[in-house]
Amino acid sequence: MALLSRVADRVYWAARYMERAEDAARVLRCFSDMLADIPVTSAARWGSLVAVAGGELELPDDHTLHEAAVVRFLIADPDHSSSIVRSVESCRENLRTCREVLPREAWQTVNDLYLYTRSAAPRSLDRRSREPFLMRVINDSRRLDGVATSTMSRDEAFELWRLGRYLERADMTTRVLGVRAATLLALQPGETDEFAEVRWMSVLRSLSALQMYQRASHGAIDGPDVVRFLLFDHRFPRSVAGCLAEMRQSVLRLPTNEEVMHGVERVDRELASCRPAADDGEALDYSMDRVQRALGDLHVAIAQRYLQS
Repeated sequence: MALLSRVADRVYWAARYMERAEDAARVLRCFSDMLADIPVTSAARWGSLVAVAGGELELPDDHTLHEAAVVRFLIADPDHSSSIVRSVESCRENLRTCREVLPREAWQTVNDLYLYTRSAAPRSLDRRSREPFLMRVINDSRRLDGVATSTMSRDEAFELWRLGRYLERADMTTRVLGVRAATLLALQPGETDEFAEVRWMSVLRSLSALQMYQRASHGAIDGPDVVRFLLFDHRFPRSVAGCLAEMRQSVLRLPTNEEVMHGVERVDRELASCRPAADDGEALDYSMDRVQRALGDLHVAIAQRYLQS
């Protein structure tokens, strides 16, 4: 491959970190919005967001994770490698030494966002100031993706950027489904949730999927249908199937891609086996764990082939 493995590694990880920051901002924003639509007495487990982020927080004395602790953990915790501030910082650090392979506007976008998050994060933890902070992260991430898509040459750097973006995106979709959707599906026989539709709308919004789901379904929001849409609708670019289709196209454009393509196919097989799990919360949680492990194996194949010297 014409691209140095050191440069390939940094482009790939920069893309993953920026996608991680955007996804965390979107999930946190949509969960906060959901709380405005349900009674204060209704159960809203902030701890579920920690599980989605793949981290751990020490439980307080009452064994309940409260809003302030979770929001700080997701936005500004310097010890949490996937917090928004740390993710943006890691993206910038990776791009800093390989600026020659990306458009200048891409570096400017990341650097401006880094300076903003570093200064604004400490005062963006309360609900009033949180919204503009999270929207800035989401919008700058989309801007960066638009710059890369519209101005980068279709070479190895561009394809590795896409691989990082879509692998991270697929992983987040499985995390949201494995934690939040699985909980919504896990009602006991005879048990109902009068706010189920609001919660399912929040799941869809956290993946920017509500409007496209409504276009595809032409009906009321149904939990298992939401799961199937987010897993299998290859026309939607944030579904797991949609991410896999994009990754497959990028891998095909890279040299000596046999092992990496095998990794994509393994994820595809795991995903296909998940269809019965869309109706059962416990089965969905287990199935998403399997898909995440397959995505982890795909990352290892990418790293061994393209990122290690």
